[in-house]
Amino acid sequence: MAVAREEELYIPIKKYYEQFGFIVKSEVLHCDLVAIHPEQGETIIVEMKKTFNLALLLQGVERLRLNSHVVLAIERNRKKSGAHNQRFGDLTELCRMLGLGLMTVTFYKTKPPVIELLCQPGDPPQRGIRRRKQAQLLTEFKERSGDYNVGGSTRRKLVTAYREKALRCAYALQGAGPLAPREVAALTGYSRSGETLRNNYYGWFDRVARGKYSLRPEGEAALAEYSEVIAEWAAKVSSAP
Repeated sequence: MAVAREEELYIPIKKYYEQFGFIVKSEVLHCDLVAIHPEQGETIIVEMKKTFNLALLLQGVERLRLNSHVVLAIERNRKKSGAHNQRFGDLTELCRMLGLGLMTVTFYKTKPPVIELLCQPGDPPQRGIRRRKQAQLLTEFKERSGDYNVGGSTRRKLVTAYREKALRCAYALQGAGPLAPREVAALTGYSRSGETLRNNYYGWFDRVARGKYSLRPEGEAALAEYSEVIAEWAAKVSSAP
């Protein structure tokens, strides 16, 4: 059940902290909710929004200048499964990285709201560096011969290291095909040419006989489409000692 206003989050969150012995007051120096534990002396600031957005995040960061324990609170709307604010795992990790807490409030028609504290203020990030992905990133960067893409573009297929190598295989076949994989490897300097020809990921190659490959019209079209990529590579090969 979706709420109409963010103010509807206040009462459930107030009751949540009161059950742990906090005294709760609203709109203290523009903070949506302030909870103070009279015995432990702990102070928590809560900022509320219907959905997670940049305004809420910036508000939370700003509140960290007032107090080290800040929690962002949003509604968990069960009907918006595809909305960006439902990516609670990613949002929780973001809050962890910033030192913020994150809680959700789920409203129901026939039972009281349910609060889930996804992370406490100051919880350390849980996701470390993905070493395998990091290695793939570095390998992909090193194996590209140049910068043939435009950052942020979506209309053209990306020139990846694999596409470059497939283009080299196509270039070799265009000039001297049909060829055996070992011959393509010798011409291109790409030791895994045979694998690329056999897999035929882009549909550019034809196996015309046992161990012999030729270039399809689709491969010819790809060489024309990515002519600047293959021309730069060919120039480097011809100028090499």
